[in-house]
Amino acid sequence: MTVEKILVIAVMRPRQNEERFQSSLEELISLSQTAGGAVQKIMVQKRDRIHPANYIGTGKMEEIKQEIEELDIELVISNDELSSGQLRNLGNEFGVRIIDRSQLILDIFAQRARTKEGKLQVELAQLEYMLPRLRGQGASMSRLGAGIGTRGPGETKLETDQRHIRRRIYDIKRRLSSVAQQREQYRKRRKANEVFQIAVVGYTNAGKSTLFNRLTDSESMVEDKLFATLDPLTRQIKLPSGFQPLLTDTVGFIQDLPTSLIAAFKSTLEEVSEADFLLHVVDGSNPDLEQHQHTVRILLEELHADTIPMLTIYNKKDLMEKDFIPSNHPYFIMSAYEDGDVDLLQTKIEESLIKEWKYYKLELRPDEGKIMTRLELETIVKDKYFNEEKNYYIVKGYMQKNHALESLLEE
Repeated sequence: MTVEKILVIAVMRPRQNEERFQSSLEELISLSQTAGGAVQKIMVQKRDRIHPANYIGTGKMEEIKQEIEELDIELVISNDELSSGQLRNLGNEFGVRIIDRSQLILDIFAQRARTKEGKLQVELAQLEYMLPRLRGQGASMSRLGAGIGTRGPGETKLETDQRHIRRRIYDIKRRLSSVAQQREQYRKRRKANEVFQIAVVGYTNAGKSTLFNRLTDSESMVEDKLFATLDPLTRQIKLPSGFQPLLTDTVGFIQDLPTSLIAAFKSTLEEVSEADFLLHVVDGSNPDLEQHQHTVRILLEELHADTIPMLTIYNKKDLMEKDFIPSNHPYFIMSAYEDGDVDLLQTKIEESLIKEWKYYKLELRPDEGKIMTRLELETIVKDKYFNEEKNYYIVKGYMQKNHALESLLEE
């Protein structure tokens, strides 16, 4: 695969936080690498406001043109979203393809989508993003299918008129709505069966999929790239007490995630808001971890999932600073590659659940084996023994509040 030469352009406004601005540029470099490109140069202009017609000032445009020629640049990526007019004007001026941060993220999602639903969601986001910008694409539209920002299920559709695209959007939404209904029925069935659900959330590339694989002994896609996981995977796991919840791996969060993507992946992200417990995986070695945690918190609020009990896992401890101080509580520091840490994490998950749950002590007759099995699978059993004198089992443990078996406690 040929590596495209990229030049990044960015405007820094007076009120912007310097650290956040730098971290967004570094993230853009990572995103470019994930998409198969290499950033040769970053050109930043400080302005009071973004230029409405050209994004950047005319003087800076001349500088950028020189760099494009000297470095043999094939693609210019803007750190901010561009309007159709800005796309057209920059394209005419520079004579190379122009895309913005959102298009880059959409392009990566297009490469990463594996399932039919994932591909439809990406195509929908691409089409909705492109529709208002069609006029801005100009000459680059005829070169579709060549390089970053042009790939994905929607690529051949983008050359046609707006009416065709609107029809396609309507069609995809209809198909996705039936998939969403199936997912909803599946979720309701899980809820009716009292299946406890844990969702793994976190910033992209924090190590969620690696941890998911270690806890479930499965082979989800693991790569040191942004957005390695797009399609949510759900597996049953067994914790030390015998308790068997479902664990779901979710798409990685990122700052300034395009709104169309959040909307397109709504049914996938609902797996997070439907969960009973969250494992928030943080790359403890990343210098921007505070920003990452903040982004995850904001997105959880948007998904109305910010009140779900959560354990923060600071991953990659082998790469962390010695004096690391966690800012989230409760927390657990680990390396997903160390067996001992994975075992300790399972115990820590149970400890965290016990703090949220209700203590119980039950007496069961020997013929009540079905109830015993349910207690072992659906609750955290701490002690279980047979009283020969009275001929019944005594079971002590913790169960989720409002669990169906709670009715046994009130008798």
